[in-house]
Amino acid sequence: MITIDELKTQLAAHRAAIDDLGEALAIRASEKRVAELENKMTMPGFYDDPEASARVFSEMGSLKGKLERYQKLGSLYDDAETMLLLCEEENDPALIPEAEASVGTVAAAVDELQLITLLSGQYDKNNAILTFHPGTGGTEAQDWADMLFRMYNRWGAAHGYKVSTLDYQDGDEAGLKSASILIEGPNAYGMLKGENGVHRLVRVSPFDAQSRRQTSFASLEVMPELDDSIQVEIRPEDIEMQVYRSSGAGGQHINKTSSAVRLIHKPTGIVVSCQTERSQFQNRDTAMKMLASKLYQIKEQEHLDKISDIKGVQKEIAWGHQIRSYVFMPYTLVKDHRTGYENGNVQAVMDGDLDGFINAYLKAASRGELQET
Repeated sequence: MITIDELKTQLAAHRAAIDDLGEALAIRASEKRVAELENKMTMPGFYDDPEASARVFSEMGSLKGKLERYQKLGSLYDDAETMLLLCEEENDPALIPEAEASVGTVAAAVDELQLITLLSGQYDKNNAILTFHPGTGGTEAQDWADMLFRMYNRWGAAHGYKVSTLDYQDGDEAGLKSASILIEGPNAYGMLKGENGVHRLVRVSPFDAQSRRQTSFASLEVMPELDDSIQVEIRPEDIEMQVYRSSGAGGQHINKTSSAVRLIHKPTGIVVSCQTERSQFQNRDTAMKMLASKLYQIKEQEHLDKISDIKGVQKEIAWGHQIRSYVFMPYTLVKDHRTGYENGNVQAVMDGDLDGFINAYLKAASRGELQET
């Protein structure tokens, strides 16, 4: 059994980490900024500019959320410290498990807040647009893409994010041909950016009468939703627009009119679609935002000067390019090939338990320890 002195040592280390987090998160500066914004909100004419006031509310919400998390961490530390003092005063070994759990809670909260300090990229605070594509393999790959679609929907819902389906194209027999979702909430893109890439599945095929093992691939694109402050110039003549009837996951019919919109960026071959709105014009506006996000992200990643410098971005969705493997048999294991992180509970992962993978990626990326895939 762990001793009180050992728990004290652990808690002292957490105290140092909490103090470091206070500096890294600029807690004092954030408190000052909140006061400034609150004063700004009382000024005459504040609500005359809806866009400007919306930006203030957004910044205020982000800052207050950070401050509340830090204050909660301080309260957890105080509770653990009080519990250790009680153990000493009572000299009762039966209280040690409760004290150990209290210190463990502080450790978990420190880890969670430390992750937020890693989300310092330009768009990490933005909403995230996720687009799913099956690889070669017909029904097998389309079904696998649909399984990933479900997995990320569940992850978003479990973390309190708002998840909206922007587009869903049914597969030929099962699954999907393509789909896009919008995940809205603080740090959505920062948390999910490491999920971008090819995902590999190994299982006994439910579509094979001989129950043979199959390997399938699907890709996930993760893009930040850009706000209006970032302008992306897209020439109208470079866009081909197609319209079609909306349909939902599992063949659910959404709209009998051709309101869904597909945009093709002719210079690069990039295709985006949206069917979330009943109006064709609204769907086109959303699709244009998706296209702008994708083009801007590629431009930044490739260090290009202009959007027109993008010549093509197609990558093979196949063996040798996967970032993660999901093995359903002959054993069960999900392994990330960039970090080495593993989870043997495949069903939990498919139900949205991705935090271990996300945390491992963010930590490895911050230390420059990601492995090539």
